[in-house]
Amino acid sequence: MPASPRTSLSTLRAEIAALERGVGERGVRSAPEVIGFGDPRIDARLPGGGLALKSWHAFAGEGLDLETAAASAAFVARLAVPLARRGELVWVLRRDDLHAPGLAGLGLPAERLIQVCARDEDEALAVMEDALRTPGVAAVFGEVDEVDLVAGRRLQLACEQSLATGFVLRRRPYGGAAKGESGSAAATRWSIAPAPSDPAAGDPGLGPPRWRVQLERCRGGRTGAWIMEAREDNDAAHPFRLVADLGDHDLAPEERFRLAG
Repeated sequence: MPASPRTSLSTLRAEIAALERGVGERGVRSAPEVIGFGDPRIDARLPGGGLALKSWHAFAGEGLDLETAAASAAFVARLAVPLARRGELVWVLRRDDLHAPGLAGLGLPAERLIQVCARDEDEALAVMEDALRTPGVAAVFGEVDEVDLVAGRRLQLACEQSLATGFVLRRRPYGGAAKGESGSAAATRWSIAPAPSDPAAGDPGLGPPRWRVQLERCRGGRTGAWIMEAREDNDAAHPFRLVADLGDHDLAPEERFRLAG
């Protein structure tokens, strides 16, 4: 006798809830897969000890970077280097200005990268969702200004279905007023800004790229702020080296008072 619609719906809801909690068919909670930063001062603030895979995360720059997304794109590209070993990478653009050699210099192999230029935000979100559901795709990057709750939930379901990871880079490629904040349904939301590099003593030129990174929201975790530097070895187990922890607990009392004033 077939199950009633009510029973089927209840069963489906229970299965979805179990998946969201990370519980397998035998009732055993599976360990989440993560990209670890390799430093407990960062990893301890993220559930599972790192950036959760099979989810989507939102990144935004500051000032002009909201139009170019240069700093946030570089940081995310470096962050996603471990995923390039798992499958193809899809980058959904709003302007045809992605510099693939620059990404390769950060360790993201150009031969694994598929670029798609979308006409508008609706198309960019649709392409992201389709790409996340495609077998063999390990990560999808999308340049959009706003992801509402409905679109965010669709992206999350696509990640869970195919086990891919999504990276939303907040970008207004032609300027104009902001539509809203991206990442309302994201697993984490980050703010990224460039930081001065520090060349080794006696070496001319610039040192490895650095970013000022702020974790603004983390579902099931804690926020924080740091200066991170790209490791010179692109094959290193962890893409970044922690340069400084910018948490308030590291500020001197007089500095805390000045900032609060």
